[in-house]
Amino acid sequence: MKADPSPLTPPPGGQGPGPMPGPLVETLDLVLARRAAGALPGERRAAGLGTGTELAQIRPYQVGDDVRRLDAAASARTGIAHVREHVPERALTTWVLLDVSASMAFGTAARLKSDVAAGVTEVVGRLAVRRAGRVALLTCGADVQKLLPPRGGRHALVALRRAVAAGVAPDGASPPADPLALGLRRIMRLARGPGLVVVVSDFREAAPPGAPWTRALSALTGRHDVLAVEVADPREAELPDAGQLTLVDPETGARMEIDTASGELRRAFASAELARRDALEAALRRARARHVTLSTDSDWLRALGRSLR
Repeated sequence: MKADPSPLTPPPGGQGPGPMPGPLVETLDLVLARRAAGALPGERRAAGLGTGTELAQIRPYQVGDDVRRLDAAASARTGIAHVREHVPERALTTWVLLDVSASMAFGTAARLKSDVAAGVTEVVGRLAVRRAGRVALLTCGADVQKLLPPRGGRHALVALRRAVAAGVAPDGASPPADPLALGLRRIMRLARGPGLVVVVSDFREAAPPGAPWTRALSALTGRHDVLAVEVADPREAELPDAGQLTLVDPETGARMEIDTASGELRRAFASAELARRDALEAALRRARARHVTLSTDSDWLRALGRSLR
């Protein structure tokens, strides 16, 4: 077996996603499923007839029909044997594209961005396997993508938790160019039927509109319902007045000395971050993807629920 040249590592200082009350998670169940184009079992018609829960028709018995499908009431009422035909259920398949780049290990509030991302992945996975649904995971932002193919039941959740617990890429491990585009394109190839795709990322590597990831996202929303979950930290929006600081880019390891006492520098930083956010929101709108922003300094689970209403 080929060794992973860039193993993931649990980031130091991780606090975990925090409490995830069962009743609150349950309230997101129907909300998330119905936002995914109403894709609940029994609510989508599939080609052909077969076993299922939605009655399609009652018709006279024909030689070769399964006698277990005989309808006693209709047969007794008409005096002729009748059988029931149903529309088969089509369960929802949920894909999670999880960003494991080094920037996800950043956090200055209650938890790291990777902690929030792990919590979102856990909740989405728990909701996905309900009603015989399936969940799949693909990571991006590291040298090697990890893929968990669509599975259902408790075993899928165990594998999901184990993959998320592996952590994120170490500092200085430069990710491949446009990792989001690579992940989105791969899901486009692997996801056969329409489903729900949840992209969990800080979108810090997202280039301006027109970049490959925006085109890949637009192609994906043409076939699937896409939810973009942006994980942010308050210190990414503005610099504190903390004097001389040494900043390190976790993706490349590049260092920079800055004087945060400069009001002009702080204003320029805030302006650049606001422009980046505006460009990201515009790109997601053009791609027709739903956009949810969660912060490390707030109750991310309640914020997720409010955003999905």
